[in-house]
Amino acid sequence: MVAIRETHDKVRYSLSEWKKSFNVNENDRQIILETFAYCSERCQDKKLEERLQKRSAEMIGILLTLHMDIATLQVAILYTHYTEKLITVEQVEKDFPQLVSSILKGAIDMEAIRFLQNMGVGGQATETQIDNVRRMLIAMVEDIRSVVIKLSERIAYLREVKNADEETRVLAAKEISSIYAPLANRLGIGQLKWELEDLAFRYLHPDTYRQIAELLDEKRIDRENYIKEFTDELKQALDEAGIEAEVYGRPKHIYSIWRKMQKKHLDFHELYDVRAVRIITKELSNCYAALGIVHTHWHHIPKEFDDYVANPKPNGYQSIHTVVLGRGGKAVEIQIRTEKMHQDAELGVAAHWKYKENKNSTDTPYEERIAWLRQLLSWQEDMVESGTLVDEFKTQVFEDRVYVFTPKGDVVDLPNGATPLDMAYQIHSMIGHRCIGAKVNGKIVPFTYQLQTGEQVEILTQKEPNPSRDWLNPNNGFLKTSKARSKVSAWFKRLDREKNLEAGREILEKELERNGLEIEKHALEGALSRACGHYNLTNTEDLIVNVGAGIIKINQLISYMELGLKDRATIAEEDDQQILDRYDTEKTVKSSRSEKVSGNIVINGVGNLLSHVCRFCRPVPGDDIVGFITHGRGITIHRVDCIKFADQYKNSPERVVEANWAVNYSQGYTITIRIIAGDRPGLLRDITTVIANERVNVMGVRSKSNVKTQTADIDVDLEVYNVSDLSKIISKINQIDDVISAKRM
Repeated sequence: MVAIRETHDKVRYSLSEWKKSFNVNENDRQIILETFAYCSERCQDKKLEERLQKRSAEMIGILLTLHMDIATLQVAILYTHYTEKLITVEQVEKDFPQLVSSILKGAIDMEAIRFLQNMGVGGQATETQIDNVRRMLIAMVEDIRSVVIKLSERIAYLREVKNADEETRVLAAKEISSIYAPLANRLGIGQLKWELEDLAFRYLHPDTYRQIAELLDEKRIDRENYIKEFTDELKQALDEAGIEAEVYGRPKHIYSIWRKMQKKHLDFHELYDVRAVRIITKELSNCYAALGIVHTHWHHIPKEFDDYVANPKPNGYQSIHTVVLGRGGKAVEIQIRTEKMHQDAELGVAAHWKYKENKNSTDTPYEERIAWLRQLLSWQEDMVESGTLVDEFKTQVFEDRVYVFTPKGDVVDLPNGATPLDMAYQIHSMIGHRCIGAKVNGKIVPFTYQLQTGEQVEILTQKEPNPSRDWLNPNNGFLKTSKARSKVSAWFKRLDREKNLEAGREILEKELERNGLEIEKHALEGALSRACGHYNLTNTEDLIVNVGAGIIKINQLISYMELGLKDRATIAEEDDQQILDRYDTEKTVKSSRSEKVSGNIVINGVGNLLSHVCRFCRPVPGDDIVGFITHGRGITIHRVDCIKFADQYKNSPERVVEANWAVNYSQGYTITIRIIAGDRPGLLRDITTVIANERVNVMGVRSKSNVKTQTADIDVDLEVYNVSDLSKIISKINQIDDVISAKRM
């Protein structure tokens, strides 16, 4: 049965009573109480604070059994209050040591795990979600304490919802059984794994749980007497053989009993491990000696023998399992392991985490982090189901990424195919500029070497920066990432100032000549000086250098120069103003075009209900869609990746219905695209010309300029008939000069 800690059964929680119930030194006790007081000052709701204190106390009780340090206990308190928005990371960074804020950030990054829970729901993984999962993975490898805090918080939450409504309990249990229990298993933390599984099983299958619990209780006294006699006899046999060992009956876990009944199609009374004994020895040799004593004194069942010492489980679990027939022909399962194996089985990766005074977590050997990383890569396979989205997740987070380690054990996240030079620039620009070589797992490798997950990489540097132009040639294979190439390119742009200055003057002269503009020297200097203010540059030389380096486009510069170009600029500005006047911002788009879609959408399993599209995501034919039954407004049609739909699904999944576009749809839909571009006269004219050429109606235009950045934000309402037409228009707008981006709103 699951062990329920003391605080869990209290009707009224008292901090003053609880603080005496755990075993820490007086200094740590004072730190914990001060952290509680810090959080209490920021909560005005006494009932909420009592609930958060109780949950924090539960978590600390769990963490102490895992021998976690004082920083972890502090974060347990801070994290529960952070989830209720009572404190911020910025406040913690200001008021607590850096280690505490670092662990808290890692625990917060664990929230990305909720995305994995909903991967089976329709939709596409957004880049933000993928990035959050990567951050979570790195946080988990960087400091395992963040994971342990999250696991303890979920156990505390499961206990907390014991008396909640059935829906709340079931949703919590599903999340635990699908994500957190497999994670605890992969990390080998047996103490947390069993409790997560048993509590989740209790909520998901209450009748079965109760039935097995009653069967265990029926024969509990007889079974305990039987086990006591068996362990006394076994202990005596081991002592006579000179084998020093601890022998005791081990606790039973209802979920494991049920799973074995299902897997082997056995009745409860046919199970071998209802009566179970554990032997803990000092040394490995004593494990096999103890096994010999057991098999000598009792008849064993060969098919039930497993040697997980010689062949450890994927999560590192080691133990010898055997089943023998005791008095009366009753089966008894025996587990034999060393003290270290036992600690590893109960604490998993937490057992390897060394806490030393004045030491940082990055001192942990990188070999241990490699092992944890491999376990985490396997965990995601245990957890997710097959499907397009899952495949995308696996590809973007795991298969298309490489996770390597510095000599200190820090994790560096790189794309697949990255080289040591990519890693050097990922760490710091100057590390890359000064890089002269690299060692992978202690061996010198060429710059073109492609890094593999789990490798330790040491970057060799010199005192002065000296990047090579050859690094920029993609055919040479020195750099994989655009980030690294841009840093090398920026270095040479700064290095080649004189060359760029000469090139810029030549480009400017040719452009003035091409436009037939003859400008006197002093007039040209005046025009360039005025343009410097526009680009936030201090002098005309910097302006020309930027032109030569390609940072400033020459046609954009000419547009802003006032001499000889005033008439042309005025004409372009007048064209833009006419367009804005034509599409008055106060005009409203007919709602019938954007909302009434009942005839164009087929909703499965639902009668003739009114349907309308979501104004937030505005789906068009070709988009993957889903329906949500609202209160009194019929069915709202969303794109499957709509943020609002994600919130609605989370709160009321039973209201989701399947929806598809009708085969013969022919109605137009109003969609808004946002264009961000460098501000210049004639920009709006060029955009509307492209749209007109595609025979698409413009329903409205809104424009806003940013003087500081010299950019313009333009929202254009278009009437489109399907998503392919929309994609084609956006693609062509992105090709217009000075357009930075064009995206669907």
